[in-house]
Amino acid sequence: MMPTATPDAAPTATSSWMYREAAQAADVVATQFDRNAGVLGALAARLRDRPPPFVATCARGSSDHAATYGKYLFETRLGRVTASASPSIGSVYAAPLHMRDALFVAVSQSGKSPDLLRNAEAARAAGAHVVALVNVEDSPLAALADTVVPLHAGPERSVAATKSYIASLSALLQLVAVWKDDAALLRALQVLPQALSDAWTQDWSPLVEGLRDTRNLFVLGRGLGLGIAQEAALKFKETSGLHAEAYSSAEVKHGPMALVGPGFPVLAFAQPDGTGAGTVALAREFEARGAAVWTAGEGGNLPVAAAPDPACAPLLTAQSFYRAVEALSRARGFDPDRPPHLNKVTETV
Repeated sequence: MMPTATPDAAPTATSSWMYREAAQAADVVATQFDRNAGVLGALAARLRDRPPPFVATCARGSSDHAATYGKYLFETRLGRVTASASPSIGSVYAAPLHMRDALFVAVSQSGKSPDLLRNAEAARAAGAHVVALVNVEDSPLAALADTVVPLHAGPERSVAATKSYIASLSALLQLVAVWKDDAALLRALQVLPQALSDAWTQDWSPLVEGLRDTRNLFVLGRGLGLGIAQEAALKFKETSGLHAEAYSSAEVKHGPMALVGPGFPVLAFAQPDGTGAGTVALAREFEARGAAVWTAGEGGNLPVAAAPDPACAPLLTAQSFYRAVEALSRARGFDPDRPPHLNKVTETV
């Protein structure tokens, strides 16, 4: 059974736009998979016929965290070297890049930021095929792209992006599945919306209670799970006034782990693949030091929905996390829909 849409009504005293919008992710993804089948099929056929020498992504904020996930997808499932193109290279430095026949993937909710537009224009002029993953289909970014992949997330009233972030991940996931013609991954996509519904019901209230009075936090992930660690750290900052830093569970050993001692809070996302055991081992090492550790993944103390494929796990983790961080925001006295000093659309140059 497919999940049903959440009614678009005003938030109550016990909910918020962030809560209601995050709850719609399962329906958004199901709709996206259906509506984007044609455009992604055509794009995949082109990419198989003319394989790009490399992939470049360009994005900021939550969209850049989605691009981190895309990097690991392109590299692990397709063997395509993928790099993040800094927006300032084109918009500030005006440095020409050699991108002939490359695949340039721009990810944006609004499709309006000037620096992203400038880099997409430069990439196209340099001979790249520009793909825009964008929620606003009539945006400037969509207008200049060679291929537009709509996110189909619908309007987001909350400043904090939720369903549009998950929709960015699912768009990348569908692109890779179709490009590779991966039968197992394509089957996983069929059940992913229901898995997202299951993820929304997971009880992460111990994390909420544990972080109610916290000031600092490490968030750990690795590989396909690194992007959600980055996204979680951002959401802690913008919705809950909590200073959180994201690290690879491998990179944190190169210095930052010296800060982890008794009482230090750590949230670890153990991706269900070859990186998971190392993340869990590190979490247990921190626990042995007396740190306050919450681990989402096999053997962890935060429940996770079963992933139909390891590449689906970050979407499910994000969905469970969004419900928890919205509750944490309210518990800490914040309005999750209106973080201080922030706007929904940030236009950087």
